[in-house]
Amino acid sequence: MSVDPARTATDELSYRDEALAAAVRPRRFGAWYVAEHRLRSMRAYGGTIVIGGIGQPLLYLLGIGLGLAAFLDQPIASGAHGPVSYLWFVAPALMASATITVALDEFTYAVLEGFKWRRLFWAMNASPVSPQQIATGMVIAVIGRMAFVAVAYGVLVVLFGATGSVLGALVTPFVAILGGLAFGLPLLAYSASIKNETGQFAVVQRFIFTPLFLFSGTFYPLATLPIWLQPIGWVSPLWHAAEVGRTLSYGSPPGAWPVWAHLLVLLVMAAVGWAVGRRIFVARLR
Repeated sequence: MSVDPARTATDELSYRDEALAAAVRPRRFGAWYVAEHRLRSMRAYGGTIVIGGIGQPLLYLLGIGLGLAAFLDQPIASGAHGPVSYLWFVAPALMASATITVALDEFTYAVLEGFKWRRLFWAMNASPVSPQQIATGMVIAVIGRMAFVAVAYGVLVVLFGATGSVLGALVTPFVAILGGLAFGLPLLAYSASIKNETGQFAVVQRFIFTPLFLFSGTFYPLATLPIWLQPIGWVSPLWHAAEVGRTLSYGSPPGAWPVWAHLLVLLVMAAVGWAVGRRIFVARLR
């Protein structure tokens, strides 16, 4: 039986046109498809996210802000108009530490899973979705989880009266998310560069995240630390995000860093991490 060459060529053109049409939406909205996939994956531990996102700030504010504060005879921090309560002092730092914890959770093993263990990123890359969109989608999904945690903190902060400004409490979650990205995007770049996991993330947890949490002025002013420990806070996204949050809540004391300087540090950290991370995604997947 003979095959009509003209008909075969027409069918091939039709298939090609259908394939190109099917690729239009993934090429345009690929990052959002990746974000949707990651958010759906989070449903596997959605209970932990909800309980941790609401229960952790509640316990922190009750245990540290109200419990520990009852034993402090003298104020440990000052704002633009004088001494402030310990609860006001710790609340912005606790919010920022919560978003940074989310970044630590989502930008480590989930990234390595996509590259090595389940090779999800390779499957996505076999579709019209680009490596840049894969990286962007991961970040969008993590921002969504950060937003949930930060908003939960913000609501509890207002309910507990842990802020000197309700308007400041509404803006502080955005600063906390920026702090989470300033820590998380460089971590994303590092995780994307790992080809064999030999305990690197445990090292990050113990020797990077923990010192930043303890020595970033979270529970006491950074100036009370020995001068040789204070540089840890200067390079910590947590300290910069917490200081901006405190300024929004009750104002900066005399001699404090200006808000624009804190924000500049956070933006530079996030931008550098994002630029390097995108390049690593492209280099590995292409």
